[in-house]
Amino acid sequence: MLKYVKPLDNYGINVILIEASTQGKKLNNFYWSDSRQNVKNFNKHAIIDLIRFTPNGISRIELARVLGLTRAAITATINDLQEADLVHEVKGKHPAGRKPIVLEINPKRGYVVGVDIGATHITALLADYSALVLDEIDASIDISEGPHKILDMVIEMTKEMTRRTGISESSIHAMGIGVPGPVVAGGGMVSGPPIMPGWDKFPIDTYLEKALGIPVTVSNDAELGAIGEWAYGAGRGERNLVYIKVGRGIGAGLLVEGQIYHGATGSAGEIGHITIDENGPLCSCGNRGCLEALAGGNAVAKSAIARIKRGDRTTLSAIAPISSIRSEDVIDEACRGDLVSQQILIDAGRHLGTAIAGLVNLFNPNIVIIGGNVSRIGDLLLEPIRKTVQDRSLKMASSNLRISTALLGKRSSGMGAIVQALNMVIHNFADISDERRLTKAE
Repeated sequence: MLKYVKPLDNYGINVILIEASTQGKKLNNFYWSDSRQNVKNFNKHAIIDLIRFTPNGISRIELARVLGLTRAAITATINDLQEADLVHEVKGKHPAGRKPIVLEINPKRGYVVGVDIGATHITALLADYSALVLDEIDASIDISEGPHKILDMVIEMTKEMTRRTGISESSIHAMGIGVPGPVVAGGGMVSGPPIMPGWDKFPIDTYLEKALGIPVTVSNDAELGAIGEWAYGAGRGERNLVYIKVGRGIGAGLLVEGQIYHGATGSAGEIGHITIDENGPLCSCGNRGCLEALAGGNAVAKSAIARIKRGDRTTLSAIAPISSIRSEDVIDEACRGDLVSQQILIDAGRHLGTAIAGLVNLFNPNIVIIGGNVSRIGDLLLEPIRKTVQDRSLKMASSNLRISTALLGKRSSGMGAIVQALNMVIHNFADISDERRLTKAE
């Protein structure tokens, strides 16, 4: 089954979904391909992503079986990819018996950077072509300081990772970056982001491309979290998945029938601005009672301050001044057993569960994955979410639903950014190899 959806960023490429069966399991593969491609080129891109996303590699025989191609056709395409130095053959990693020869992406073909920008943090990852992370830098920020300062930090972090690993800057071929706001489809910028003052319509991709000399793709951070967990985490191979990133803001990445759903203008997944309480606290978007105003990072911190002021006994009262309390402090104390901190997070979990129940009824996903810093407290947050979803969603919609924390932890969105960066460069190299072959033939 092949499905075309909207172009990715400004590279004039289309997302194609291939549904393939490998070893009895469904495997959904995204790959990026020019609409003018011929059949052989199409097969090449399909083969590339089966190699990329099949755990422990895939053999030529299995490729032929999955795609319904002859072994001769597979061999011709693999020869092209080997000539481009994109894939190589290695012994498989099966625990017993004869080790099969499988195909893998050549990790030494080059490197990419994946960046996750949150309201209060940046995580930058440097990875090879196999998506193996070679270095990581984390930094605290205030997103309201504006794009110039924050993106200059991204540039310096990228250069610092090349210095630390000894990798030349010329070997970095692309960057994927996630931001906590609605991304304009094909625009490389955000539009009206509630928690990103000063960023509206700023050309993020162009700014970084000029500074680094590499192509840059910009996506919503929650959407990248969904891609990262689909490719390498708790949602590997799922067709219908929701990733909820909980930080200062709250966003959702929606994988529907194997495709990231962006919406008409790129603002799909803004679950943080679903109204939970019409008379609730004022939200950063200007409305009252949004999920973000009740369960986001600022709401958690404000709840802790209010508890201290009314005299509740909590270890949080040792923090001075109390106005400096952050959601991270509440999470830390909850992990240490502070009952007030735990109750605050349980209340946040109930609000999250109410909003998630609506998504479950609407999209009927296989799995909901909770990411962001708050996910590290595990069942303390998951249990009130699960119970509320069970109570508030239709039985048929939630009967086979799994609700889990992110397997990749704080790396979920960064790994999704790595996937996006690799999508650009790997398939671009494949197209270049085709052009060279045709030139030789002429």
